Amino acid sequence: MPTLKIKRRNLLKAGLGTAISSLLLRPFSALSATRPGIKALPGRETDSAVYYEITIRREPLLMGMNVGCPITLNGQFPGPLIRLKEGKDAIIKVTNQMDESTSIHWHGVILPYQMDGVPGVVFPGIDPGETFTYHFPVRQSGTYWYHSHTGLQEQLGHYGPLICDPVEPEPYEYDREHVVVLSDWTFEEPETVLMHLKKWEGYYNYQKRTIFDLLSDISKKGLINTFRTRAMWAKMRMNPRDIADVTGATYTYLINGFGPDEKHVLLFRPGERVRLRIINASASTYFDFRIPGLKMTVVQADGQNVEPVEVDEFRIAVAETYDVIVNPKAKRPYALFAEAMDRSGFALASLTWSRNMLAKAPPRRPPLERGMEAMAMNMKMNGQMDKMNMGQKDLCGDCSPKGHHSYPFGPDAAMVVNRPKCMVNNPGTGLSGTERRVLCYADLKSLEPYSQAESAPDKTIEIHLTGNMERFIWKMWAWDGKRWSSRFEELLDFPLRKRVRIIFINHTMMDHPIHLHGMWMRVQNGSEPFLPRKHTVNIKPSEKLCVEVDVDAFGNWAFHCHILYHMHTGMFRVVRAC
Repeated sequence: MPTLKIKRRNLLKAGLGTAISSLLLRPFSALSATRPGIKALPGRETDSAVYYEITIRREPLLMGMNVGCPITLNGQFPGPLIRLKEGKDAIIKVTNQMDESTSIHWHGVILPYQMDGVPGVVFPGIDPGETFTYHFPVRQSGTYWYHSHTGLQEQLGHYGPLICDPVEPEPYEYDREHVVVLSDWTFEEPETVLMHLKKWEGYYNYQKRTIFDLLSDISKKGLINTFRTRAMWAKMRMNPRDIADVTGATYTYLINGFGPDEKHVLLFRPGERVRLRIINASASTYFDFRIPGLKMTVVQADGQNVEPVEVDEFRIAVAETYDVIVNPKAKRPYALFAEAMDRSGFALASLTWSRNMLAKAPPRRPPLERGMEAMAMNMKMNGQMDKMNMGQKDLCGDCSPKGHHSYPFGPDAAMVVNRPKCMVNNPGTGLSGTERRVLCYADLKSLEPYSQAESAPDKTIEIHLTGNMERFIWKMWAWDGKRWSSRFEELLDFPLRKRVRIIFINHTMMDHPIHLHGMWMRVQNGSEPFLPRKHTVNIKPSEKLCVEVDVDAFGNWAFHCHILYHMHTGMFRVVRAC
């Protein structure tokens, strides 16, 4: 078993608080970094390996009308496209020219744990002036990405796209491809953002309800029902418009490093089948992605081939990837429109046949609000929750959490959900009940059957996601059938070469994208035996989501929420596979 001693303070010390040190009043004579869009990183290839070299710096860069200072990789923001080859080794030499430690995690890539790139868990990080060589076999194909796992460096632009080209021909055809990296940028230092959230969780929420919203509710629902609902929210000390911690009040939303006013262009020829490799590399933002006037055929989820499904829109959680194929036939520009889930802003680019023809953003939608389905707590609510869930099939199968009489969460949890619901057939808040086809997890079916889908799991573990917005504390409580645990130092034991069933229960009013390093999660979505494999799963408020993991990767593996500020304030565990 790996002997590395896991200490939370080591993980935090790996980067927190040092990001500003390289910037303090340093004189910049010229803007040295560039934003070329997504360009391939030059490398070298042999019969057995692909070689790359990466240099990491922090450099000034003109972003819109302001000068930012992102982390760059080989002088680029975002980082360049890295292409690996299935069946060959990847040998990537990374040199740190910053004044602080750094790292690279290869998100979604199955590799030896020593190469996973998580400081404080599998290696100490890459110190200033040092070079670290990542060397691992490439055993998969598809669309992935890479990013820092040190401190809050992701928010500073330390990320880039990663493609593993397959050995065998893919089961779909296309004429052209574009990489679409979605992200969020703030000119504030990430530590300042976190400080604001710790002092006041609603610091960036400029879309709170007003007296006019109250009067509108009374008109639609009546006085008694309106005040009853408002009283429930007040009791929880929550706001139904707390959709995102960090919003467009400080964020600029980017596609391939460009803001919505910067006229980023991706070209096509009319009639071509265009593959879009869409990656959510944001620190905190969920996006609702659509291309008005075009249907999208989803062919991959998290780098894994799925049965093609045609949709109008999909919600992409932080750290997820979706590959879609579109077939624009007209000589007109199409808007690649990625709207922040809370509707506080958007990213925009043009899919167009001419650089002189640019798409306009579609009309903005009103701010979202959490509804009654997000409040499935220990209250009768006049039977409303039972009525709302009547007739809905539980696609999670025989996968129910133990009926706990009490929970040890204490002040870590502002609310407790006693009757979580399977929601794999729900696309998410604000996306249901329209004529548009919106992707949900129930639509995802692997092209290859899960060979042992009927086998019973060898171990079941419950992961309870809790949070206190006022204190901005987030936790992953684990129940293994014998004891509760929540501390970073308490490793979660997954027996090697066994199957572990994980039951996620979200006790918070926020969505959480949970990422397991080093292994795949098979989502229980009713499509047996064609269960989809994912490296990141989104857990909606009050949701129960079940996955199964074949524990085939020895080592220590990070297991965490991929919203950067949730991970950094407690929603982080370590799996020990041995």
